[in-house]
Amino acid sequence: MSSAEQETINGVVISFFSTASSVGKTLIGINMAAELARQGARVVLVDYDLQFGDVCNYLQLEPEQTLMDAQRSIQLTGSSFDVRECLTPYSCRNIMFAVLAAPRKLEESYNIKTSVAQKVIEQLQGLFDYVIVDTTSMFSELNLMLLDISTIVTYLGVVDFLPTIKNMKIGSDTLRTLGYDSEKIRLVLNRSNAKTRISSEDVQKLLKQEFYYVLPNDFQAASQSIIDGKPLVLEHQDIELSDAIRGLVGLYSNRSLGGVEEPARREHKSSLLGRLFG
Repeated sequence: MSSAEQETINGVVISFFSTASSVGKTLIGINMAAELARQGARVVLVDYDLQFGDVCNYLQLEPEQTLMDAQRSIQLTGSSFDVRECLTPYSCRNIMFAVLAAPRKLEESYNIKTSVAQKVIEQLQGLFDYVIVDTTSMFSELNLMLLDISTIVTYLGVVDFLPTIKNMKIGSDTLRTLGYDSEKIRLVLNRSNAKTRISSEDVQKLLKQEFYYVLPNDFQAASQSIIDGKPLVLEHQDIELSDAIRGLVGLYSNRSLGGVEEPARREHKSSLLGRLFG
């Protein structure tokens, strides 16, 4: 890709955030990346759940390079750093996207600098149409940076039991206090038809806002996709959950997003690197 072409790209950053664990951020983020790639976009999936990131586990990838390697490279090379050297390609049914893995070791996660993490995202924006970011469930310095620079934040929640809803309420109030635009923060309910005595209507009243989108529950299909290491939208295209994920992707991609126009579609390239980088 020429430097002139890189200057024309301003990739859309879509972060997945929650204030509770096990709500489905990683699964939905992976499937959003896969669906956008299926539609012809150049996509990178970034695992910024630094301590316990599961993106590579879900996709059964064994990355040679991680975010920690990217940080070392930035420290050594400065402005000549090329993030593409730290990416791992993923392919399923001839659909391809890139992955930036979380650090391999727990102790490495403590050494990642937020400024470096931001530089990585900004460089990825110049290479990809969409940068999908998986995060950890807390208001950390890293996550606050991501909230600031993201085009869209998918604030994912479930209504399975009271502590989860309490955390969702705290998170929603905090995001409002921090002054984030409601168009930027998209409250999405996952596993909506799971067996629970708590109604989504009551939760919306508590949060004082409606869910932007609702995703159905399909625990069996979701679990099988993790076992297989293949996104639902590619392997199980006809199920309700896959259809719902495509609907959410459609809302995100078929409009101007937070002032960033939808990236122009490009012709497919024959090679893997060509498909990923143009």
